[in-house]
Amino acid sequence: MTRHVTFDRLHNFRDLGGYRTADGGTVRWRTLYRSDSLAKLAGPGAGADLERFRALGVATVIDLRYPWEIAAKGRHPEGEPQAWHNLSVEHRPYDQEAIDPALDPWRYLADRFAEVAEDGAAELREALELIAGAPGPLVFHCASGKDRTGLLAALVLALLDVDDAQILADFALTGLATERLVGDWKAAHPGREPRWPGYGRAPEEVMRLVLADLRARYGSVAAYATGHLGLDPAVRAALRTRLVEPAPVG
Repeated sequence: MTRHVTFDRLHNFRDLGGYRTADGGTVRWRTLYRSDSLAKLAGPGAGADLERFRALGVATVIDLRYPWEIAAKGRHPEGEPQAWHNLSVEHRPYDQEAIDPALDPWRYLADRFAEVAEDGAAELREALELIAGAPGPLVFHCASGKDRTGLLAALVLALLDVDDAQILADFALTGLATERLVGDWKAAHPGREPRWPGYGRAPEEVMRLVLADLRARYGSVAAYATGHLGLDPAVRAALRTRLVEPAPVG
């Protein structure tokens, strides 16, 4: 199976299948995807990418961006059959490009993730409920498919009992798209360079800090989900039923 789905305009579209769970199961392929903004599938010249997307059979799209981002950049193509949900999980906007290079960048980013985990409880819970109950393949995305998308991906994998090593590795795969993501930023800001040299990166250390922070505050990712998010334990069970292929018997 192939984790990275190749598009011309999308840089960070990946299948979350194949990761091993603690009980020997495997996250199902071709069921749950993560991506950068699907707004790139709209407009002139996007036809080939749109056909590639349609071939995946995606039934549900979760857009984690702010409404103002959608107003400025567009959404996934209207008129497509996928159910579309805008769940803006981040409530305290910041300009990642402008992070002070003198700061510890990974601690800074982990603190921003902590804000999303705290403020976005209702949206994160609804996203997990949608993922658990979707009728077919589902994709969730933000702008770059890195931070907001990375947090939701980590929560899903942790609730499926995927170990930290695999969660961190999945997060860091955005590094393969960094050059193209930075290229998009430069194209949108001619003549400029990102002030923060780490722009577009997703090192494992950020997610290691995020998971450690959640456990320090709530005891476990599952306790955070059922406690702070208010996730019904039945939804976690439904996530496992839908997304995990059990280990072979015998």
